[in-house]
Amino acid sequence: MSVLDLIPPLRKLHDKIRDAVVAATERQRSGELTDVSRDEDGDTIYAIDVVSEDMLVEFFEGMSRDNSFVVIAEGLAGSPMVFPPGGSESSAEWRIIVDPIDGTRGLMYQKRSAWILTGVAPNRGPETSLQDIVIAVQTEIPRIKQHLSDQMWAVKGQGTKAERYNRLTAEIAALHLRPSKADTIAHGFATISRFFPGARDELAAMADEIAMGALGPIKPGKALCFEDQYISSGGQLYELMAGNDRFIADLRPLMKQIGLCCHPYDLCTALIATELGVLVTDALGRPLNAPLNLEADVAWAGYANEQIRRQVEPLLQLALRRRGLI
Repeated sequence: MSVLDLIPPLRKLHDKIRDAVVAATERQRSGELTDVSRDEDGDTIYAIDVVSEDMLVEFFEGMSRDNSFVVIAEGLAGSPMVFPPGGSESSAEWRIIVDPIDGTRGLMYQKRSAWILTGVAPNRGPETSLQDIVIAVQTEIPRIKQHLSDQMWAVKGQGTKAERYNRLTAEIAALHLRPSKADTIAHGFATISRFFPGARDELAAMADEIAMGALGPIKPGKALCFEDQYISSGGQLYELMAGNDRFIADLRPLMKQIGLCCHPYDLCTALIATELGVLVTDALGRPLNAPLNLEADVAWAGYANEQIRRQVEPLLQLALRRRGLI
């Protein structure tokens, strides 16, 4: 099977997970899916996260009749898992990293969409990294009162494709995503992530320094720019792809006294954004990279275009250096 042959079955898997999670949220009593299923080192697994686990195992068992995979997935017991079962990790053809529900917390309280994220790379052992990913698929899990769901996929060097699914009518329409062409963050959304307690004062101070460094002092009655604390890395990438956000940085791994951080599975679909022209870097401005595992903490920045990067990145780097963070 070529890498292109993996896209249709992965998209179907995403569709199945999306539909199952939406159905679960529709039928469960209020608050039931917010129960903690188990605590793991990398994150807390809630009842809503468990919905997709059996689907993942069944899917890859079926696919492994003709292919071999190493699967790394948040919440999947025994991850990484080798398919076919009993096979050798070193001889597997593909290394696949999955976040079955990115944005669990927003979805289980029906605040915002969550996302299914999958990246596929040739298996190069434990050193296989985000930069090795050659295809990626990302699918929206909508809130109950939302009838539209977007799905995007990309092949490295071949661009991005996207569709919008109407879950009421089952109609599918082409979707044309376009990152912002603005040359400034003025009047747009520019965000430094600070989702949880710990270092929020310092993260907010850096956000203010960047905004005022780029746009000048605050004027009474005026807003220089805006921010959106979307608690989903896949969702943040989507906002950049869709032209809704112009700059996002998640610097949590650089901070002291911080709890949960972004992991490689949260960013395994960055390929889709970069194929659209979004610039995704690490904290030093280098191409984003991290090993495909469940443990690594990842700091990253995303810019809608090169003009935005030229405006913001020097100010971001200055703010980090002032604090001895890079």
